Amino acid sequence: MDRLEAMLIMVAVADGGSLSQASRKLKIPLASISRKISELEAHLNVKLLIRSTRSLELTDYGRSYVGHCRRILDDIEEAERMVIGEYSAPRGLLTITAPVVFGKLHVIPIIAEFLNNFPEVNIQLLLTDSDLDLIEEKIDLAVRIGDLANSTLIASKIGEIRHITCGSSFYFNKHGKPKIPQELNLHNCINISAFGTAKNWVYYSNKGKMNIKIQPRLEVTTVEAGIEAAALGVGITRALSYQINYYLKNNKLEIILENYEPKPWPVHLVFASGRIIPNKLRSFLEFAKPKLKDHLIYIH
Repeated sequence: MDRLEAMLIMVAVADGGSLSQASRKLKIPLASISRKISELEAHLNVKLLIRSTRSLELTDYGRSYVGHCRRILDDIEEAERMVIGEYSAPRGLLTITAPVVFGKLHVIPIIAEFLNNFPEVNIQLLLTDSDLDLIEEKIDLAVRIGDLANSTLIASKIGEIRHITCGSSFYFNKHGKPKIPQELNLHNCINISAFGTAKNWVYYSNKGKMNIKIQPRLEVTTVEAGIEAAALGVGITRALSYQINYYLKNNKLEIILENYEPKPWPVHLVFASGRIIPNKLRSFLEFAKPKLKDHLIYIH
């Protein structure tokens, strides 16, 4: 059995959604496609596909196998490029995922600059607050905020972000500043439900964790709306440090309760391990990492 051919067939079947589509793409007779998959299943002693007259679906084993096949085939393609000299010039499609607001504020400007410097690279940016599967979704690089789950992925830390409590000088001049989290009960608070529906703001002291229940004067569904309302003097809100950099630099917001903040969240660039790093990815990492670190300078 030709294992490389079997991998190509399985990936083509997964991409096309049927044996006939794989047959047409690879120019291999349909009967041969079916036979080779049966041989592969017998060799692995697992069921890779669930076939019926109307549909075809990958089993859990099949999805896992196809993910590994993609990585192996990418490695082979990259090795061939290196041999024939293409390795010297970054080129091809680079797929990146990042959280929505972080991507909008900090990743897109870097991508724009990168594309101007590397004309043979195209980028697909997936902005989502969900952690996509890099292998299944064929993603080259992810920006991840928060502690990472144990995995085989390679992670490079680029900084930290804080969970900041803030308000405008206009509001503080009128209502004063809370000195301890418990005093938030005496203030107008802006709750951002994007951080969860619970109206408990979490703080920490040397005595441990504090859950401060608030009665919001205003509740909004997006981070941008909550921050803008705070800058306009509506009340006090909480946001992540990278989300309010602009407002802090322009003196539109002030940080309060710094000594009670939760532990900062790490920010990593994450990509799949066990493979040759494509030049397009290596070039982006070298270009973007120092710039992202500058964006994530710890706010004091």
